[in-house]
Amino acid sequence: MTPLALGPQRIVCLTEEATEWLYLLGQEQRIVGISGYTVRPRRARLEKPKVSAFLTAKIDKILVLQPDCVFGFSDLQADIAALLIRAGVQVTIFNQRSVDEIFAMLYQVAAMVGQAEKGLALLQTWRAQLDAIEKQAARFKRRPQVFFEEWNEPHISGIRWVSELMGIAGGDDIFPELARMPMGKDRIIADGQTIVERAPDIIIGSWCGKKFRPDSVAARPGWQDVPAVRTGQIFEIKSADILQPGPAALTDGVAQMHRIMAQWEAEHA
Repeated sequence: MTPLALGPQRIVCLTEEATEWLYLLGQEQRIVGISGYTVRPRRARLEKPKVSAFLTAKIDKILVLQPDCVFGFSDLQADIAALLIRAGVQVTIFNQRSVDEIFAMLYQVAAMVGQAEKGLALLQTWRAQLDAIEKQAARFKRRPQVFFEEWNEPHISGIRWVSELMGIAGGDDIFPELARMPMGKDRIIADGQTIVERAPDIIIGSWCGKKFRPDSVAARPGWQDVPAVRTGQIFEIKSADILQPGPAALTDGVAQMHRIMAQWEAEHA
């Protein structure tokens, strides 16, 4: 009897997190196309055709690959999804914005490729690691006030999963009211003076798609008395490590944040 092939066999991943997850599940042979922004894992860039950016995709090239499923992320890829659906392609768009939603999305993908058990084991390991970090952070005598800058012109504060991971890591988001806004346009801080007034102890930058420049942040007019600027607490976390709502954020991203918070706390306790 021919073995039953579970789930889609030819997958195009329009964003990095699905690609990284399928590699971690040992299912990379199913991937036939990836995003040009993919850097995790590095080998994916060498092994897989690049067929999309984030807001655009090479529809003709995707169709030539004959995918039986395309994975994408958020309403920002709705137009790409619509074009593919009209061409007869099965498309699954996830819209995870919180830590819990990331876990749920990853489990769904694992189940779709017949790897529910392996996926669940990895997810339970990561949840336990997050719990351990949170317990360590609970012992902090002081928690730093943190500004996470997702973009610089205009200033855009961190999305929900970033804010939640920041809390787990031991810091307090200075713009918690914006974190629940799913769209970047709704997290714009029009007046930089608002950031100055909230006096962050730490500034973390992750400018999606371009290098973060701590020197340019420190040189902003009127920012000289911001505690983070005055004490040199300005850091970069690569966007691939924190702004992809998948494995990277739950592992490397939160670990980097925790190291930054713990070092600050050790110096200010």
